[in-house]
Amino acid sequence: MTQSLVIVESPTKAKTLKKYLGKNYNVIASVGHVIDLPTKELGVDVDKDFEPQYVVIKGKQKILKQITDAAAKAEAVYLAPDPDREGEAIAWHIAQEIGKKNKGKNKKEIHRILINEITKDAVKSAIAKPGKLDQKLFDAQQARRILDRLVGYQISPILWKKVRRGLSAGRVQSVALRIICERDAEIEKFVAKEYWSIVSHLLGKKEPAFEAKLNKIDGEKIDINNEAEASKIKSKLEKQTFILEKITKSERKRNPTPPFITSKLQQEGARKLGFSAKKTMMLAQQLYEGIELGDEGLVGLITYMRTDSVRVSDSAIESLRSYIEEKFGKEYLPSQPIYYKTKKGAQDAHEAIRPTSILYPPEVVKSYLSKDAFRLYDLIWKRFVASQMNPAVFDQTFFDIKAGNFNLRATGQIMRFSGFMAVYLEGEDEEKIKDEEENPTLPELDEGDELKLLSIDNNQHFTQPPPRFTEASLVKELEEQGIGRPSTYASILSTIQEKTYVNKDESKRFVPTELGKLVNGLLVDSFPGIIDVGFTAQMENELDQVEEGKHTWVKILKDFYG
Repeated sequence: MTQSLVIVESPTKAKTLKKYLGKNYNVIASVGHVIDLPTKELGVDVDKDFEPQYVVIKGKQKILKQITDAAAKAEAVYLAPDPDREGEAIAWHIAQEIGKKNKGKNKKEIHRILINEITKDAVKSAIAKPGKLDQKLFDAQQARRILDRLVGYQISPILWKKVRRGLSAGRVQSVALRIICERDAEIEKFVAKEYWSIVSHLLGKKEPAFEAKLNKIDGEKIDINNEAEASKIKSKLEKQTFILEKITKSERKRNPTPPFITSKLQQEGARKLGFSAKKTMMLAQQLYEGIELGDEGLVGLITYMRTDSVRVSDSAIESLRSYIEEKFGKEYLPSQPIYYKTKKGAQDAHEAIRPTSILYPPEVVKSYLSKDAFRLYDLIWKRFVASQMNPAVFDQTFFDIKAGNFNLRATGQIMRFSGFMAVYLEGEDEEKIKDEEENPTLPELDEGDELKLLSIDNNQHFTQPPPRFTEASLVKELEEQGIGRPSTYASILSTIQEKTYVNKDESKRFVPTELGKLVNGLLVDSFPGIIDVGFTAQMENELDQVEEGKHTWVKILKDFYG
């Protein structure tokens, strides 16, 4: 019987698909791109509507021949590279090569299949309902590739002439470098300003004692700039009678966060696990493509990891809700499923990043995973589970205290119900400093109570410069500024480090090197319009519009090059 041919990028993915498809399918891995622009010349005819001159990548002739030979004998061809722009380009180029090889012969039936999760049901469903190659998606990738090549060929000669030969700087990476350099310049220019706070330690008719911070004098907000001023206020405050003037109690809810999109996974991988964006994506790729689970063989544990959609399938939500009720109890399960809104402008082709099956909790698969792959899977699992749980509930209390013409405030908060926080809590980029009026809990007192003054502290502070970027906060900044896309964040961060334009300090924050500052200065002076945050974000938006069919790829290149 004639086999059908399935083409994927990676050998691991090929192995997993082979397991699900059986002997009637020949599965071959292209091992990434097989066709690209030439490495030693521009490879773009700008006078002929930017016609690209593609070549077979060095070292890929053998695998390409294997694919085209197998296609010639196959009953049908299914192109199954990753479901994104790069995957579409791989599929498109392979389809063209198969077409050239079979010219004049029986036209080969070529299908495009998109596999969001590598499970038996998803793979069989994709094969049963194949689609066609997406011209618009390929055009968007081609436009980006040519755009990057044109920019590189403008920038590199300047760097060779002014700094040293062999240097290069990409279109998007250069903007990331500029952001880091500009933050560094802000820090260098920053002048710290001194300020003081005054905190009273008080005791009511019931324990515990608590802290209250001075916030107003004569009804006006305070601004204490030196020690002499603080000491003068302290000596006056010590002579006052402290009265608990007002008690305010309220309930505060904290809602869960949506399941991961690529940028949030990279941010939390950096914050909670200390992973670089590149490492997070490498591990996520392994979890997506398949992990050997003993007798079960290769199993894809997570959905596709390059996405900016928070959408989750109804069947996955249904399975998760059953798991939450069974594992945590009815009080943790909302009465209705939670549906999150995907941000405006996001590509909604794929689901959020989630486990493919609720049957594989982290503890069940731990022995089959490397230490770091387990930690990432555990993070993805917990975020997904928490996303469909009830909010956490806090009781919050405010004490407003009057002492003569001085006003003080104390706050206390206790958790009444843990909700989703029993499973997962999103990390912070900067360590949160406890406000001096915050108390773990406040005693049960009444309005009008007189309070005993135990002591008063005058505390000196200095304003702080903006922090340097971490991997997490830089990805967040790029995303907020509209620079790059889910598939590019990791390569942007790793490239600027590999080129030694930036290093990391002891707290894993990006610091521009002297070379990085020199390169950034030259690029900003020579190409202010290209190495610009607003322009780069606009280009990303226009590439998205090519993908949506609202722009042609040639038009955006003409607009840029003109």
